Amino acid sequence: MGTRHGPHHDHDHDEERQDHHELPLTGSCCADTSCAGDEHDASIASCCTDTTCVVDEQSASPASCCDATSCGAVGEELLVLDDAASASAADLRLMPGEARTVFHIDGMDCGECARTVERVVGKLDGVRELQVNFNTTKMTAVHTAAIPAMIRAVEQVGYRGTVLETTSDAAVPAAASQTASFWDRHKRTILTAVSGVLLGAGFVAEYAGPGGLTAIFLYLLAILTGGFYAARAGLYALRSFTLDMNFLMTVAAVGAALIGEWSEGATVVFLFAVGNWLQAQTMERTRRSIRSLMDLAPKEALVRRQGREERLPLEQIGIGDIVIVRPGERIPMDGTVSSGSSTVNQAPVTGESIPVYKVTGDDVFAGTINETGSFEFHVTKRVEDSTLARMIHLVEEAQAQRAPSQQFVDRFAAVYTPAVVILALLIALIPPLLFAGDWSEWIYRALALLVIACPCALVISTPVSIVAAIGNAARRGVLIKGGAFLEEAGRIRAIAFDKTGTLTVGRPEVVRVEALEGRTERDVLAVAAAVESRSEHPLARAILEAHATHHPGERLQKVEHFQAHAGKGAEAVADGITYRIGKPTWFADMGYTSRWAADRVEAEQRLGRTVMLLAADRAIIGLLSVADVVRPESVEAIRHLRAAGIERTVLLTGDNQRTADAIGAQVGVDTALGELLPEQKLAQIRTLQQQVGPVAMVGDGINDAPALATADIGIAMGGAGTDTALETADLVLMSDDLAQLPFTMRLSRSALRVIQQNIWFSLLVKAVFLLLTVFGLSNLWMAVFADTGTALLVIANGMRLLRAK
Repeated sequence: MGTRHGPHHDHDHDEERQDHHELPLTGSCCADTSCAGDEHDASIASCCTDTTCVVDEQSASPASCCDATSCGAVGEELLVLDDAASASAADLRLMPGEARTVFHIDGMDCGECARTVERVVGKLDGVRELQVNFNTTKMTAVHTAAIPAMIRAVEQVGYRGTVLETTSDAAVPAAASQTASFWDRHKRTILTAVSGVLLGAGFVAEYAGPGGLTAIFLYLLAILTGGFYAARAGLYALRSFTLDMNFLMTVAAVGAALIGEWSEGATVVFLFAVGNWLQAQTMERTRRSIRSLMDLAPKEALVRRQGREERLPLEQIGIGDIVIVRPGERIPMDGTVSSGSSTVNQAPVTGESIPVYKVTGDDVFAGTINETGSFEFHVTKRVEDSTLARMIHLVEEAQAQRAPSQQFVDRFAAVYTPAVVILALLIALIPPLLFAGDWSEWIYRALALLVIACPCALVISTPVSIVAAIGNAARRGVLIKGGAFLEEAGRIRAIAFDKTGTLTVGRPEVVRVEALEGRTERDVLAVAAAVESRSEHPLARAILEAHATHHPGERLQKVEHFQAHAGKGAEAVADGITYRIGKPTWFADMGYTSRWAADRVEAEQRLGRTVMLLAADRAIIGLLSVADVVRPESVEAIRHLRAAGIERTVLLTGDNQRTADAIGAQVGVDTALGELLPEQKLAQIRTLQQQVGPVAMVGDGINDAPALATADIGIAMGGAGTDTALETADLVLMSDDLAQLPFTMRLSRSALRVIQQNIWFSLLVKAVFLLLTVFGLSNLWMAVFADTGTALLVIANGMRLLRAK
């Protein structure tokens, strides 16, 4: 991967540095285009309307982008492109007459199998670009060659190819659609079973029957049935100047037969066939972690068009169509509820354990489950662009990427296998030629060495762990964008958090109401809500929401002569009484005095809250405190992160230091730093990296671009329905739930341990059996058993990550 982060925008609600007591109550947001900010509290308001992004030349990140909804991230996205995104884009740029086709390749049970398919198909005339992904069993080709010819090439090396999708710029000969027969689906299993039966019959004939030619004939049939696919794939590998495990096993079996070890040769072939079959079955189970996501969305939906209801395939449903969802049905596409209401289980996409109540105007996602009521929604994304579809695509891309450990293993295997083949030749030739050794004995040792040389367990040790871990995380609503990021997350030692929308909910809420002059808290809240019902300010909305929550159904008092005082507050008349609500400094300027109010304002502001006073004519009758409240899960998340091995947690915010200290103390971070500009946040990340080691930065996916880009891992909150978060972060918490972060850290650490265990175990077994074989203490079937057994053990160890909780 190249630069990981795309167009993060730097419009952060935390970046203002106004003290809470300076916060005005009402008034419109700033209208100037300097984006200097308004006078609102930094943690609550967002105001600027400038649509330009100023790009920092050094970081190539937007240093100032005022309107996150209109700024297209023109700076960074044009300057820096992610490698994977570039590759995908290149695949889609078809030349005249070309097609882009995605195939499913059945039968691949190791990375070397994928490379064999890639070499054979890649040599066909008319194939310009080709990528075979062993983890997802997909082959993607940009070609002018006929699709049937490509499928035949796949079949020639022992695998089966079927077309999943094709995009064509011209008429490219396609393959006829056909259903695989029982034989096609199960012939490997049948041939392996027949080979085992023949091997058993051979043993019976040799030791309890006629022996001689009968036993040899049965062993020969066992070799032919069990070794057919391996021999064919090995032949094509040799023609591609590659020594893969199929070729090594074929040589070992043929060599054993030539020196009269028929039973050994047949045993080698059968054990190898069984090992391949078991590997294929266990890898298939791992791959289902992603295919289960693909099956979440139904294939058709009930649509209302021109007053008629009809069921249509999803491909025929467009943006703006009205879809009807009944209780118990899965939601087929992304959209916005237009009528009705219901609770929706979003766990399949976001990992949320509690169903979410959806009403008109709420977003719904494909693959989630409607539980109680019936509702209608209008489609906002085509089926191929839904959050679920994009999530599946990104997970598949992530599983295809080679992690650093896998890259090391591949480089090691590329040198290791030829070196062992040369060693086997030396063992077969030098003792007989120079020291009068027995040819049969030393050729036998060389054949055993070839068998144990197969690096199958070593090569498969990393990808199976990555596929399992990424699949498990995806099912829980955590999107990890690649094996490299999975490994890097396992090394994280410190985590820095943005404040607004990350540790806090990101919107103002009334947290305290106090009353004076014989009034009750209910009176104060009701009067404040009546005055603020005319205002559009975020704090006014917070007061109205608080009143609706605590006193549902209660009608507001009618007010008149409403007047907003920009940057100060608002006033209105009700029943002949003039009520004023606003900043404490506004009341001080008007000559209001109250020792009680002064003391309470100071106490609330020490807690980092925004304070408003309420007056009736010339008497202060109440106080309301508003704050961007801490997420309920933040405290537990920080505590569990420490238990997961995170050494330091830091809060980085542009808000004032008093607010930073208050929020930091509430959630329990080690350090809270306020009044930070974007470049200062970046500097803090670099300081953490120097002091502690690898650092993760957690934000909402569009803020703090420089800090997110500088961190070793960028983690975005709330990826469900958020295109920017899905595209730009290394790791996405789809449900906007910090509680998933400790699980992710534990999972990544477990994955790193499992990968290291698999690599060292594979190398150790290889080393032991190489020495045993050189000194004549091992034989062919033991070598095969060790190789196959090691491969199955590392697969089983990696698959434990599927069940990690």
